[in-house]
Amino acid sequence: MPARPVVSSRQPAGDPVHHPLFARYYARVSVTAETRLGMGRVRERLLAGLSGRVIEIGAGNGLNFAHYPRTVSEVVAIEPERLLRHAAMEAALRSEVPVDVVPGAAEALPVKSEAFDAVVFSLVLCSVRDVGRALAEARRVLRPGGQVRFFEHGRGGGPVMTATQRLLDRTVWPRLAGGCHLAGDPVGALRDAGFLIGPYRSLALPEKGPRLPTSFCVLGTAWRPEPTG
Repeated sequence: MPARPVVSSRQPAGDPVHHPLFARYYARVSVTAETRLGMGRVRERLLAGLSGRVIEIGAGNGLNFAHYPRTVSEVVAIEPERLLRHAAMEAALRSEVPVDVVPGAAEALPVKSEAFDAVVFSLVLCSVRDVGRALAEARRVLRPGGQVRFFEHGRGGGPVMTATQRLLDRTVWPRLAGGCHLAGDPVGALRDAGFLIGPYRSLALPEKGPRLPTSFCVLGTAWRPEPTG
């Protein structure tokens, strides 16, 4: 494994995120969701065709690692929560591609500019404190013409469901779910951050069964524009 040539000396002081109870819960539930909710199939589609150096922002417990194609030369996985980061380190040992798990926050990535061919967001923008700043950082570390792969949940389901999502966001949900917010607009946020939006599709998880405030997701691709002139 390379000696992290793309990681800068700007390392965070301490853990920027600390949600130990939620981290333990998520680590258990997310593994079950791989098969019962079809998350494994979604991860395959999210990462298919990637190559070169990839930075995954908010890697959680590392469930994406098993789905990276062998054309990926290196993954730098940023995870701010200590318990999830330790789980990600264990998952990295089982990966067929080199994975380097690094502490850090999405809003201040401890890596060099324009060092990556792709950025991956997977169910993380909902819990980022400053989405605009996080996406500006993603654009900074991505080479011109590089791509963003995103799988995020957000608002959906019509006016009544959206109102429910917003009510939960203002009350109990962020406290229960590690800072997660349900009524975000990831595609709009990417567009506002200056990315070119590529193909994307809406989907609901679970595919069969009741629609919950967490069910409404989007899966797609965006690009950092090439310089003009």
